[in-house]
Amino acid sequence: MIKVLLVDDHELVRTGVEALLNQEEDISVVAVCGTGEEAVEAVEKHLPDIVMMDIQMPGIGGVEACRRILQRHPEARVVALSVCNDGPVPQRLLKMGAKGFISKGSPVSEMVNAIHVVMSGKRYLCSEVANNLAFQGLEEQEPSPFAKLSQRESQVVNLILQGKSIQEMSDILVISDKTVNTYRYRLYDKLKVKNDVELTRLAVKFNLLESV
Repeated sequence: MIKVLLVDDHELVRTGVEALLNQEEDISVVAVCGTGEEAVEAVEKHLPDIVMMDIQMPGIGGVEACRRILQRHPEARVVALSVCNDGPVPQRLLKMGAKGFISKGSPVSEMVNAIHVVMSGKRYLCSEVANNLAFQGLEEQEPSPFAKLSQRESQVVNLILQGKSIQEMSDILVISDKTVNTYRYRLYDKLKVKNDVELTRLAVKFNLLESV
């Protein structure tokens, strides 16, 4: 029996996919999670054969959760799920050690196939991701918007990406909570993002998380 950990921040998606996967004779969903933090803990507890990981989630997000899981369990078989099949994310996750990447628009049959392929020791990429990876690098990368941040704003970005709270950032930088928030919303404006989730997505796009 293949033990699967399902991670997605949408309850309706989790419930539906869990029910469909459990209909397979050789697949059992041993746990479901709604955040990256929960996923890291669930891997420690259940030691699943496959981790089906949504990439776009609040909190530390799917990319950081994958990194933490694979650091602790290099043998873990992570299959990423995402609505974003282009950009640097698929390649970065594969280099990190993920075993597969499929679109969230894929049918459940493809998800089941991906589980079996990865369990056999191979990698699985949906056709959209495979095509995008094949042509990746042919176009010039746009300049990083993070280059226009001040040194202090860059420090705040790095701490946000590490999941630090306002109080923790205040203690580390030896400035007040109010000043931390001032820098935070100033860099939001410069980067044209509205919250930490959008900031994290932008950081992933420009490979900033690799230096955090």
